[in-house]
Amino acid sequence: MTRIAAIQMVSTPDVPRNLAQAGELLAQAAAAGAQVAGLPEYFCLIGRRDEDKLVHAEQPGRGPIQDFLREQAQRHGLWIIAGTIPVASPQPGRVFNRSLLLSPQGEVVAHYDKVHLFRFNNGRESYDEARVLMEGSQPVAATLGTAPALRVGLSVCYDLRFPELYRALSFGDPAQPPCDLLAVPAAFTHTTGQAHWEVLLRARAIENQCYVMAPAQGGLHENGRRTWGHSLVIDPWGEVLACVQEGPGVAVADVDAQRLATVREQLPALQHRRLGLGAGGAAC
Repeated sequence: MTRIAAIQMVSTPDVPRNLAQAGELLAQAAAAGAQVAGLPEYFCLIGRRDEDKLVHAEQPGRGPIQDFLREQAQRHGLWIIAGTIPVASPQPGRVFNRSLLLSPQGEVVAHYDKVHLFRFNNGRESYDEARVLMEGSQPVAATLGTAPALRVGLSVCYDLRFPELYRALSFGDPAQPPCDLLAVPAAFTHTTGQAHWEVLLRARAIENQCYVMAPAQGGLHENGRRTWGHSLVIDPWGEVLACVQEGPGVAVADVDAQRLATVREQLPALQHRRLGLGAGGAAC
């Protein structure tokens, strides 16, 4: 078994304060026996304005936020799925919303730039991430050197509404097995989270017959925004194994390789797919 931890935060406009809280929660995860820990989207910064992401954007591979993550991975011997951080893009005035996967040695072994950018307007609340974010273009999955090895698909928040991304994560490379775990760090609004968060996460777990880890922002932020929280770990049958509803905390559960194998053997839905793959097995 591999123990995983979905970390929930209520991040602020103060990056050092956020990193301090993330460090405390990573230590809690390690103390609970976790080998893999996930931080939420924007764990390092929920600013007062969208443009604050531009101020704190780092160059790939260097900067105080990335230094912090390397040090934490090494200190606790953790694989860290580092929610998202703002990373400079080629386009002035826009940054990537990037999720990093770090090894226990502090090496960035994979990164994923959020592909789907959130836009919402119900007359009372409105958001448009494309104002300051540049979308990514590629699904990213990587194999963690845990025992047993764990294949993890990376995604971020609004991606959750696009099931084709998760099919591509598991079946886009015919040389690789399906994902064992899908990571969905998020900062869902309270409005959309209350309506859709859990049902979408459970659907992604059920249809892909894998575990889902969803570390989230959860509470009232200093900028007045309220996020839904409910950080979850879900098993391949869609059962919720652990949850932190609101406020900072750590949801801990085990990825059981035998459970994965049993679900896929008893209901071999992944073998019964007939649509959605092009020639040579590439996702289309």
